[in-house]
Amino acid sequence: MNKILARAAAISFLVLSPFLIAAEKKTLSVEECVDLGLKSSKFVRSSEARVEEAEAKSRQADATRLPSLSFSGGYTRLSEVPPFEVSLPFSIPGAPNAFVVSQNYFNNYALRVSLQQPLFTGFRLESGSKMAKFSSAASEYDLTKDRTELRFAIRSAYWNLYKAREFRRVIDENVELVKAHLGDVKNLFDQGLLTKNEVLRTQVQQSQVVLAQIDAANSVEMAAVVLNNLIGLPLETEIDLSTKVDETALFAEVEKLVGGGDEGGGKMLEKALATRPELRAMELRVQASDSGVTLAKSGWYPQISFVGNYYDLRPNSRLLPAQDKFYSTWDLSLNLSMSLWNWGATKSQTVQAEAQRTQAREALGQMKDGVAVEVRQSLLRLKSAREEIPVSREAVAQAEENLRVTEERFKEGIALNADVLDAEIALLRARTTLTQSLIDLEIARASLAKAIGD
Repeated sequence: MNKILARAAAISFLVLSPFLIAAEKKTLSVEECVDLGLKSSKFVRSSEARVEEAEAKSRQADATRLPSLSFSGGYTRLSEVPPFEVSLPFSIPGAPNAFVVSQNYFNNYALRVSLQQPLFTGFRLESGSKMAKFSSAASEYDLTKDRTELRFAIRSAYWNLYKAREFRRVIDENVELVKAHLGDVKNLFDQGLLTKNEVLRTQVQQSQVVLAQIDAANSVEMAAVVLNNLIGLPLETEIDLSTKVDETALFAEVEKLVGGGDEGGGKMLEKALATRPELRAMELRVQASDSGVTLAKSGWYPQISFVGNYYDLRPNSRLLPAQDKFYSTWDLSLNLSMSLWNWGATKSQTVQAEAQRTQAREALGQMKDGVAVEVRQSLLRLKSAREEIPVSREAVAQAEENLRVTEERFKEGIALNADVLDAEIALLRARTTLTQSLIDLEIARASLAKAIGD
């Protein structure tokens, strides 16, 4: 019986464990979310692997310019043939008429150590090494760009979740307002002061805000899934957002960004052009394309190399007559080769490399134009969001006062039920607009910081 209970408990644990994990709750700030995302991101790890690959290629390119040492060995079995003999034109009594000049050996052993050093390759190896170094440095800037974009994506997801929850809170409050108002309407209907149509109109309004409440709750869940996915947590994890919107600090940071006599964003653009990692990566790729042109032109030049070999052979063909023993010899050589005619292959390669360089330069120019547009747009969004907040806050105060006065007038029989419903809707819109403006300012600040390379 105990074994059965133990097995049942184990099975229950396995079945319920996903739900236990799903119920996990974490309290995280926006910066803690960013740290988690950078540590767990598959995208960042892939970018780090590309950096390692580029560094390895750079080391490989450098290695081709250094002396190479190789060893080879082998054994060969030859078919048997008669030895080389010389026959005498005369005969000597008691002596053979022919004698073997060189004995044949059918088991051959060869050991060789070779040293090779390129001396001049038409700048091919030097250019290849430079290209690899530029590409390696560019991949590091790509990694920085990927991390920057991930930070911005996580911050945006964090504040979008914050906004979704604020929307849900505002709608929940509006639901309670409509419920309370519906109670008042029903009481007045029971007293014969309102028609059934007014009760139905209020119930319709209640149904609409309840539907909005359902949509708001679903939006919270979806926003949470996006954030959990970015920071590497189970999608069901509930995150308590410890970072709240601090208007005082937020406005101070915004003033720091847009103040200082840089209303047009000129200084910001200069900083962006100097620090944006994707621009630095593209500049390095332009330099790599310059080296690529030199590499393509290397086919016009001769190739010169030094080669040294050390042999230990049995038998050694340089030793006459041949002997069935290991004998060591060596050789040194200076080799020169040059392509005299290759049907225009070198010219075509050079044209391709020059076209690739032109593409890289134009891509860099387009990227700079895009950065200028991004900085300008981010600055304009930040200014717009900053200006909207005081107006939105005033609109909330006005909507609250309007609802208070309208409710009092309704209870006194002066205002209509439709006026109260309109005032409740106006308050809901004003509150959601204020929340939207605050989050827009947070995201606009993060967007501008990303645009200028901070």
